[in-house]
Amino acid sequence: MPTESFEPAQSAGTGASYAAAGVDIEAGDRAVDLMKEWVKKATRPEVVGGLGGFAGLFDASALKRYERPLLASATDGVGTKVDIARKMGVYDSIGHDLVGMVVDDLVVCGAEPLFMTDYICVGKVYPERVAAIVKGIAEGCVLAGCALVGGETAEHPGLLGVDEFDVAGAGTGVVEADRVLGADRIRAGDAVIAMASSGLHSNGYSLVRHVLFDRAGLALDREIPEFGRTLGEELLEPTKIYSLDCLALTRTAEVHAFSHITGGGLANNLARVIPDGLHATVDRATWTPGAVFDLVGTAGSVERRELEKTLNMGVGMIAVVPQESVDVTLNVLADRGVDAWVGGEIVERGDHAEAVTLTGDYAS
Repeated sequence: MPTESFEPAQSAGTGASYAAAGVDIEAGDRAVDLMKEWVKKATRPEVVGGLGGFAGLFDASALKRYERPLLASATDGVGTKVDIARKMGVYDSIGHDLVGMVVDDLVVCGAEPLFMTDYICVGKVYPERVAAIVKGIAEGCVLAGCALVGGETAEHPGLLGVDEFDVAGAGTGVVEADRVLGADRIRAGDAVIAMASSGLHSNGYSLVRHVLFDRAGLALDREIPEFGRTLGEELLEPTKIYSLDCLALTRTAEVHAFSHITGGGLANNLARVIPDGLHATVDRATWTPGAVFDLVGTAGSVERRELEKTLNMGVGMIAVVPQESVDVTLNVLADRGVDAWVGGEIVERGDHAEAVTLTGDYAS
């Protein structure tokens, strides 16, 4: 089973105490007790050991079925979206975001996510709050098919305010060497399949917060008719986790590459898997970005170019597949409840200076 621990910061000086320094060991221990039931649910058969150890153990003999297993590693956080969670007093959804940001980077190369570890840093340990964060991480791991094998909660009084916190995570996956996906597989004529995002995901929140709060003066409890809910609820919509959908796709269809659309937007992230000599064209007219993207652009008079290089604009993952795999790709994703469409194609670069070009206008 996974390990979760609480490590208080060191205090200095004769006669000092952790409590006097602002560190509550008992609260940390209670947080670990509260999170146990959730952590136990985020496991796999390969996980060895019990809760509370110094390290999580994973039985690597499970990799014997691979001819040449390559381990993939990724780490990430959720950025300033944590500030929205803090102000809303909602802490479990942020864990979904963390898992999605990590495991969907792993699956881009075709790797199956195996396990994750988390790091939660707080100004003051509120056991129920920490447990809610871990609950979300554990639930995200279940959605991703990976185990939560370890974690750390650190209390940093004096560095963070009592209500402030941050989260980060690292994940490990495995892929057969001859099945690694990427730029070397892409060919002219391939189709660019776009998969819908669930919203902003976990990128661009510094711009979003500046525009909606500092410039437009909107409140988190403001009801937005286009959303059918409050602004805060929309901004906390969890990041969609695509890992199991992408893995199912690789088992059914020929896939040449994936691209996880995160910070930098669609063009910059897709460019990372486009080889020299080829070019991707993506037609904006094939989809309509969600209302939240329009609100950010309108409220802040943000130019489309700036929005597109910051936000995902409604596309969270891309698959590049040969033309003969388009139908099966769309069918597999539809069966799994993933909204997907043909968004573009791969062509010879020719006179194109950039690896990716967005054309046309978004569908209304």
